[in-house]
Amino acid sequence: MTSTDDGSRPEPEGPEEFHARILAATDAERRLPRQPLEDGPSGWDIYPYESESLRLVPVRDLAEAEPARRGENPAECRCHDWVDQDAELVWRNDRWRLIAENPAGLPIFAVLQPYEHHDLGTLPPELAAEMGQLMVAIGEAIEQLPSVGSCHVGRWGDGGAHLHLCFLGRPARATQFRGSPLLDWEEHEHGVRKRRGRR
Repeated sequence: MTSTDDGSRPEPEGPEEFHARILAATDAERRLPRQPLEDGPSGWDIYPYESESLRLVPVRDLAEAEPARRGENPAECRCHDWVDQDAELVWRNDRWRLIAENPAGLPIFAVLQPYEHHDLGTLPPELAAEMGQLMVAIGEAIEQLPSVGSCHVGRWGDGGAHLHLCFLGRPARATQFRGSPLLDWEEHEHGVRKRRGRR
C-alpha cells in the first residue's frame, strides 16, 4: 500500500506500482537478492534446498491480463462432469465431496470441493458456514491418522475457478517437512508415491 503523511488510510497499490517497487530491488539481471540466511526461509532448519547454490529466476514483465482459469464460465466447469470414483472418494453429502489424490507423495492429500460451481468469493453464506465446520472436522480426522504429524490446509485458485481446498497430511516425526516447504517436498516425492486402496 502507498503510505500517506496525513494519517488517512493508504490506497492499495496497483499492479504496475507494485511491480515497479519489486523491480527497483532487483539487480542488473532482474533477480531479487537472496535474504541473509538468518533472516529468511533459507535459514530455517526445515528449508528443503541447499541455499548456497540457490537463486531466484529473473522477475518477468507483467502479463497483459490475468490468465484464464478452467471453469471461469460456470457452464464449462468440470464439476458438471464429475463421477465420484470409489477409489478417490473419501466422503460426500449433497453439497460437498472430499476426494484423496491417489497416488500421493504424502500420507494423505485430500481436496474438498462443493458440487455446485462456486469460488471462494462467491460461496453462499450457508455453504461458507458449512465449509468452516468441514475444515475443522477434516483437519482433525487427518491428524488422527497414525502416519500424520499435522494437517496443512491450502487454497490455490490460479488454475481453476471452482473452489478446491487442499488438506496435506505431513508425515509424522518428519520434522524436516514442517511448515510451508511441505508442498515443495510433496512435488518431488514421485519416487515414493504409492497407490492406496480404500480402507
